[in-house]
Amino acid sequence: MNSGSPLAEPWVEKYRPRTLSEVVGNEAVLERLRCIAKEGNLPNVLFVGAPGVGKTTVALALANDMLGPELAREAVLELNASDDRGIDVVRNTIKMFAQKRVSLPAGRHKLIILDEADSMTSSAQQALRRTMEIYSSTTRFALAANMSSKIIEPIQSRCAVIRFRRLSEQEVSQRLLQVFAQERVPYDAAGLETVVFTAEGDMRQALNNAQATYHGFGMVSAENVLRVCDTPPPVALKRFLEACERRQLDAAVAELQTLWRNGYAPIDIVGTLFRIAKQHAMVVEGGERGRDLRLEFMREIGLTHLRIAEGASSLLQLTALAARLVQHADALQREKARA
Repeated sequence: MNSGSPLAEPWVEKYRPRTLSEVVGNEAVLERLRCIAKEGNLPNVLFVGAPGVGKTTVALALANDMLGPELAREAVLELNASDDRGIDVVRNTIKMFAQKRVSLPAGRHKLIILDEADSMTSSAQQALRRTMEIYSSTTRFALAANMSSKIIEPIQSRCAVIRFRRLSEQEVSQRLLQVFAQERVPYDAAGLETVVFTAEGDMRQALNNAQATYHGFGMVSAENVLRVCDTPPPVALKRFLEACERRQLDAAVAELQTLWRNGYAPIDIVGTLFRIAKQHAMVVEGGERGRDLRLEFMREIGLTHLRIAEGASSLLQLTALAARLVQHADALQREKARA
């Protein structure tokens, strides 16, 4: 077992992109921002997207490209609004920085980066709106939020809203391979695939899971990754789906009971199962009928996810799901026999 150095630097910080050219994913967004960095006239921007897709990293990289590393240290203020979320921070910290005099090239502005801006209180957002107006000639704002609906309309109207999508599996895999090469991490193809699968397009989670697996076990394999992430094994859930398609109810229920005895939460089992079902190839029927069966499976899994999320979290719900999936496969088989 390789425990790694007790003071090992987190990979998310060690390999954080410093310039826009190093950022992975959301290429259309990056192309627009490269033009802004070149011209220098940055508007107030609101970056919106899921966690771990690079919103804060892009804001910092944009500041470095636009101002240079030296000036960025003086002319950029980064705050996490989930910690500093009250009106006093806007009135004191942000306002004082906006009033601060910094010698910048023509056409360049100071930049205030507010991470988790959707965690700010309503009164703080109202105060921020006024600050954005008063100091617009010298200071620009880059706000990062998971949900734009939690940002008040007056602030949204003062910003160019830029939406970030989740990273593709290929993009996450590409960056992981670069990090593995730098860190000399032993891995196998199944381990890499499992890290990408568990990350769900979140680069931060992918790097953290990979680092925890490497430092904990010395090898990034599928088994080790699942032990670190505590995710229901995708292989077992694929076997469950195949048993349902073959109308083998006992085998399907046995897979669920094994997962249940191993302590996996029903909400995690069903959530992972839905992701697998989306890309699962039908083994009973091909063509249009195969796609129809997959849609029925996804519909039933989605309804079960809703019931479990509302509190009906038991093995009975999972067993009932298996029965309904087998029932759909059986109905398709009988329809085929009649034809």
